[in-house]
Amino acid sequence: MAELVKVAFLGIAGVLLAVQFRGTKPEYATYIGLAAGIVIFFFCVRQVELVAGQFSKISAYLKGSEGYLAILLKVIGITYICEFSSGICRDAGYQSVAGQIEVLGKLTVMFAGLPILFAVIEQIQSFL
Repeated sequence: MAELVKVAFLGIAGVLLAVQFRGTKPEYATYIGLAAGIVIFFFCVRQVELVAGQFSKISAYLKGSEGYLAILLKVIGITYICEFSSGICRDAGYQSVAGQIEVLGKLTVMFAGLPILFAVIEQIQSFL
């Protein structure tokens, strides 16, 4: 909880600092926003590492189906990376690039989830 408050204040401070520079030096405002975003992203990576540690406990219960958990982690990583990078592009004024990153992320998530779909189809066919 304390780390969340730190990140929130860091984000607010970064935005307020960027707003101060936006009128006189707009390129500095972009750099400050990017730097704040990168620092916050590294806080997120640390949280993801903690969650991954908890997933190892969950995988002990799955016994033989750990591949599904790996796919879930991969999909979560893809979504965070795409959202982060598209947000930076959108903030810099490149909405079309941000949209393309989001489309690529959706396609990648769909492709990563195909093994689960195939497993479900195989299960259905085994019952018939």
